[in-house]
Amino acid sequence: MNTEAILAGNLPPLIIYFAAVLAITCVMLGGAYLLGQRHRAKAADEPFESGIVPTGDVHIRFSVHFYLLAIFFVIFDMETVFLFAWSIALNESGWAGFIEASIFIIVLFAALIYLWAIGALEWSTRRQRIDQSRFRL
Repeated sequence: MNTEAILAGNLPPLIIYFAAVLAITCVMLGGAYLLGQRHRAKAADEPFESGIVPTGDVHIRFSVHFYLLAIFFVIFDMETVFLFAWSIALNESGWAGFIEASIFIIVLFAALIYLWAIGALEWSTRRQRIDQSRFRL
């Protein structure tokens, strides 16, 4: 079978699928535009947080510690998903799987100790740590 025959056999379903996706997208966006409410009031453009009137600037600077903690949580959370999958397949994996999971846990524990040692889990800033060290004497 040559390439033209393969391409001719696979191309029409792809075109139909693309057209269907495009049509559904247009119907959804057009329906939302036609059926949606239109607000011209000034208050309609302001954010609404549980009935509290917003004050201040929206560009608040957060400490990098919040992001680091979130990244650590995601990483360790995903690793627990891997361990959960291993625990489900414990009978099938046997001793080889147990040894591999043990090595995986040891690496996780080493990473946690490293993060703790470099101070990545500390919430205080460098200035606060310096001030705390002065009071400890």
